[in-house]
Amino acid sequence: MSQTEDRARFLAAYDQNLRTDAETPSALKVTQHGPLRLVTFMKGRGFVTYQDLGDVDSSSVRRLVAEATAYYVAEPGINRVEWKTRGHDHAPGLHQALLESGFVQDEPESIMIGEAMALSAPVPLPDGVSLRQVADEADVRAMSAMQDEVFGEPVSDEMADALLRRLSLGDGMQLWVAEAEGQMVSAGRLEPVPGTSFAGIWGGATREEWRGRGIYRALTARRAQAALELGKTLIHSDSTEFSRPILERSGLLKVSTTTPYRWVRD
Repeated sequence: MSQTEDRARFLAAYDQNLRTDAETPSALKVTQHGPLRLVTFMKGRGFVTYQDLGDVDSSSVRRLVAEATAYYVAEPGINRVEWKTRGHDHAPGLHQALLESGFVQDEPESIMIGEAMALSAPVPLPDGVSLRQVADEADVRAMSAMQDEVFGEPVSDEMADALLRRLSLGDGMQLWVAEAEGQMVSAGRLEPVPGTSFAGIWGGATREEWRGRGIYRALTARRAQAALELGKTLIHSDSTEFSRPILERSGLLKVSTTTPYRWVRD
C-alpha cells in the first residue's frame, strides 16, 4: 500500500475513532451543541472540538463560534478555552470568526499516525540512561515539573493533578520517563483509546542538554511496545516541528494539521 493510501486510511480512522469522547477522557463535563462538543476540564479549562461541522457556510460557522463563546462566557468557573481546528475540515470562515470572538491562533501541529509495530523497534540508550514507567505521586509531580521546564512554562500543579486523576480512574494511561544522573531527562505518556486500535503518545519532552542522543526515540519505541502489549496497533500524536521528524523517521505519517486557538477571560 502506498503512503498516499496509508494517509487516507489513517485519516479516515482518525476522524471516525478519535474525534469522539475518546478525545477527552479526563473531561468533567461535555455539552453537545449542534456539531460542537463543549468540554469542561479541571482548573477552569474549556475545550471545543467536533467530528465535523457538516455542510456549513461561513455564516453558520460564525454563529457556532459566537454561541460557543457565549456558553463559556456564561460559565464563571471557566477562565480559558481552546478551540481545536483541523486542517482537512470543511469550515469556511472559521479562522476569522475565531479571531472576531477573541481567540488567538497558536502554532499549528502535525497530526501523525502510523503502525505501532513500525515504532516499536528497540532504540539503544546512551550509557547511564534508563527507562521506567511511573505511577506514584512524587514521580508524577517530578515528571510534570520537568515537562513544564522543558516547555518553558512556570512549574505548576495543574498537569500533575490532572495526570493523578487520570491514573486514579485506571483507564490504561501510562507515564514513562528516561532518567540519567539521578534526574528525569525525558518523559511522555501513552493513552490507549478504548474500543479502537489506537493509542496516543503525548507530552514528549526532553531536557535540551540531553537531546540528539536517541532518548526520545527510545522512549517512543518503548511506548509503542506498551501499546502493542495492550492490543493497540495504531499510534497517533499531535506533533510539534521538533518531534515530527523523529516520528517520521520511526514510520509515522503526517496526515493533516491541527491548530489550537485560545481564548482567555479578561
